[in-house]
Amino acid sequence: EHLLRQGYFAYLPRYRTWVSHARRRQTVLRPLFPRYLFAGTDRASMRWRPILSTFGVADVVRAGDEPATVPSKIVATIRAREEAGDFDRLHPQHSLRLGELVRVTAGAFEDMVGMLVELRDQDRIVVLLELLGRAVRAQLRAEAVEAA
Repeated sequence: EHLLRQGYFAYLPRYRTWVSHARRRQTVLRPLFPRYLFAGTDRASMRWRPILSTFGVADVVRAGDEPATVPSKIVATIRAREEAGDFDRLHPQHSLRLGELVRVTAGAFEDMVGMLVELRDQDRIVVLLELLGRAVRAQLRAEAVEAA
């Protein structure tokens, strides 16, 4: 917004992902390149140094003493892929293997370690946990575990 008021254009590529809070899941937009955005101007005569004093701007990526340039074709490709949902992370990819030990990172079993025994679908997995001295199968969201 601050860049736009100064006559620059700005583009922040984002992706959609799930977040859980207080037992509610919702989709949110997150920056594809955290702390970075594409900025520029249509006028060749416009100076770039005022960007450095713009609220919210820490620095400009540079090539030597000048701002680094990204060909407009690359920015257009990123924009098209963003609009197509290519960067969205709504279905976690299972990078874990059956039989691998996993740590539960959210929910009632948080911080427990168990064995991954089943990949149900893109969103659900089954982990074998030890509860009260016996093995119990727990169906969990795939994003709620990590490698132990």
